This record gives sequence, C-alpha cells and structure tokens, in this order.
Amino acid sequence: MNSQKKQKTEQLTDAFRTFNELFQNLSDSYQGLEEQVAKLHGELAFAHSERLKTLEEKEKLAGRLEKILAALPAGVIVLDAAGKVLDCNAAAIAFLDEPLIGLDWLDIVKRSLIPVFGNPHERQLSNGKRVNMTVSRDAAGNGAGDSGQIILLSDVSEMRNLQDMLDQQKQLSAMGEMVASMAHQVRTPLATAILYASQMSNPLLDNGKRQKFSQKILERLQYLERQVNDMLIFAKDGRLAMETFSLTELLNHLKEAVKEATGNGGIDLQIINEVQHDAMLGNENALRGALLNLLNNAVDAVGQVGCIQISAVQLDDYQLQIVIKDDGSGIAKALRQRIFEPFFTTKPQGTGLGLAVVDSVVKAHGGRIEVDSMPGLGTAFVLVLPCINQAFSLLPGGFSHQAILPDALRVNANLFQTDLSHQAILPDALRVNANLFQTDLSGKNHHMENNHETV
Repeated sequence: MNSQKKQKTEQLTDAFRTFNELFQNLSDSYQGLEEQVAKLHGELAFAHSERLKTLEEKEKLAGRLEKILAALPAGVIVLDAAGKVLDCNAAAIAFLDEPLIGLDWLDIVKRSLIPVFGNPHERQLSNGKRVNMTVSRDAAGNGAGDSGQIILLSDVSEMRNLQDMLDQQKQLSAMGEMVASMAHQVRTPLATAILYASQMSNPLLDNGKRQKFSQKILERLQYLERQVNDMLIFAKDGRLAMETFSLTELLNHLKEAVKEATGNGGIDLQIINEVQHDAMLGNENALRGALLNLLNNAVDAVGQVGCIQISAVQLDDYQLQIVIKDDGSGIAKALRQRIFEPFFTTKPQGTGLGLAVVDSVVKAHGGRIEVDSMPGLGTAFVLVLPCINQAFSLLPGGFSHQAILPDALRVNANLFQTDLSHQAILPDALRVNANLFQTDLSGKNHHMENNHETV
C-alpha cells in the first residue's frame, strides 16, 4: 500500500515538474513575442515617421518645382501616350493661348505654331515671336508603349534679333570691304572705256578701228554692268522680287549668252531640259546672272576646246535641279571649301564675288548649291531650287503675279487668304508657297525638248 502511494506521489511530482517546465517555456516564448512585437512596433513607427518625412519632402519639392515651372520663361507641356496635353505651365499658356489641357498636341501645333523655313526646330507664334521646340520622352512611363512626351518651348526671338543685327553688321563690314576691293576693278575698265571713247571723235580713225573701239567700249561697259549687278545682289542679302518666268526662255538666253562669249570656238554646249513644267517662280534676272557666272567659270575652265553641259530635271512637284558641268581643269579640294566665300578668288582680275553671289541667289530662292570637282576631270555645280509652280496654270489670269518673296519662311496656304487681283507685296522674310497662287500663263506653258548645240 505504501509503495503505491509513493509511486503516485512521484508521478504527481513529475507531472508538476513537467507543467512548470512547460509554463516556463510558454512564459519565455510570450515574453520573447512581446519583445518582438515591441521591436516591430518601433520599426513600424520609425518607418511611418520616415515615410511622412519623405512625403513632406516630396511635397516641398513638388511645390518648389511648381514654382520653378511657373517662373520659367520657357513653356513646358506634358503629353500622355495618346499625344494629349496632361499639364502645362503659365509660359506655355502665354505662348499658345488657352485651352491646352486635354487637347491633341497636333491640333495645338496647327492652331498656334507656324513652321519656320530652313529651321525644323523653330516655330513662329501668332504674335510673331519665334520659339525653339524640343521634344523629349517622359521617363515616368512604365514602358516605351505607354510613356508620354515633354515639349519645351524656348523664346529665341531676342537671340534671333541679335543674330540678325550681327549679320547686318557683318554685311555692312563686307560691303565696306567690297567697295574697297571693287574700286580697282571698276576704275580700270572705266579708264579703258574712256580712252577708247576719246578716240572715237578722231576724224582720221577708219571704220574698222572705229568699230573695234566701239566693241571694246561695249565690252568694258558690260563688264562694269556685271560688277555692279553682283554688288547689288550681294548687298541685297537675299531680298529679291519674285515673279513667274519661263524656264525655256531662261535656258535659251543662257545658250545665246555663251554663244556671244565664245564666238565660233570649239566649245560644245549641251542643254538638256527634262522638266515637265515650264512655269517657274523666282527672280529670272538674278538666276540668269548666277547661272551666267557659273557658265563663265566653266568657259574659263575648259579653255578653247571642251564640253559644257546644262541639264535641268524635276525632282518633285516643286523642286528643280540644274546642273552645270564642264570637262575643264577642275578645282582642288582645299579650294572647294572656300569658293563661296565673299572676295575669295584665284583669278588675277577676279573680285571674289561671282560664286558668293551665286550662293546668295540660290539661298534667296530657298534652295541649295553643291559642287563636285576633281582636278583634271572637270567640275559640276548642282543647284536645287523650289521654283516649279505648276499651280499657276489653274487660276484665271488677269492679275499681276509679281510679289516680293522672303528667303526665310514659307507660309502655308491655309494661314491666310488674299485678293490676288492686285500686285502683292509680302514681307522680306516671307516666302509664299507656290500653292497660294494660281494664274493663267498667257500661253507660256510650253516645254523645252532636249537640246544639244555646239557653240
């Protein structure tokens, strides 16, 4: 009996000991859990505090950025992936006028931004100011497919005005240099002409010499006329009066001029006209003088015997390409880089204005000129001119279509409408697109076939 009681007592003691151990373990675990909860609570409070600080800093940064954007003189426009305006600053509204938010950017461009000819990054506003337009992709998008764009419009009107003033000063300086350089070029042929003219009244002069002296006087006067014309075109700096003219008549005049200059020499002059439309818009006299300058250089290059080719092809509906090619001595590479500089010449009696005038005339017509030459293999001057005006044959005639056109800007026809029944005088800096005008060419719409002739 006693042994049974003792056994039960031991079992109870073991049970209480096991219970105490389990309770102690549970108490230790609970205390550890409380410590972990307290630690996590502290970490969460710290993270919440840091989050609030970051949010506050971001709000302050957003406020500063908003103030900076509002104070920026440049216009900032934010577009979504669909090209609609999400946001913009006050400068953008001042440039483009309201409304902007929610509108398609292309519609705003058509409404408020006019393309500037010759500078694809600049646009002209309705108030006449010029802005530089920069487009960048919005990095906030999740991918290339859903990212928007940020448009930056910077006012460059003052910079352009300063550039124009600087160009004017350079032009005046160049004109002064031109006058000093031309004094000798004008005085020498003038003195020669006076000398020959003084002998014309001599009664002992026979008819043969009188005719020879008359020819010499005429040559000197024609030389002076070319020099004066070059000076005038160079001084105008691209401001030329534009009107319609016939390409066929222009090429025929060039052919006759080369004939007169070379007489019955051994120069083979080839004229190839593959242009479909004969009606051109430009300054015929200036273009004629520029092309004659190139032809005179070609004649000098080939000498007594050689071949000169004038080819005209149509690149598109508006662009004409004229190539004057010779098989003369060619131009060295070092000289090709400077031939269009004013007053640069390799001729002993040259003024250095010939090719500078050619370059000025081509730019005044909104075109470009390139030269391809190899010493000993000849030279080719390539002129690309947006002179084709095929729309002229579609309007009724009866008005003067002479206009002063600019060299810096083409205006689209939908910008304005005008009464074409009178002569239009447009600003110096404005080139009107050919589709603004249409006229009856009074029978001048004819074509010139390929023509090869030996001069």
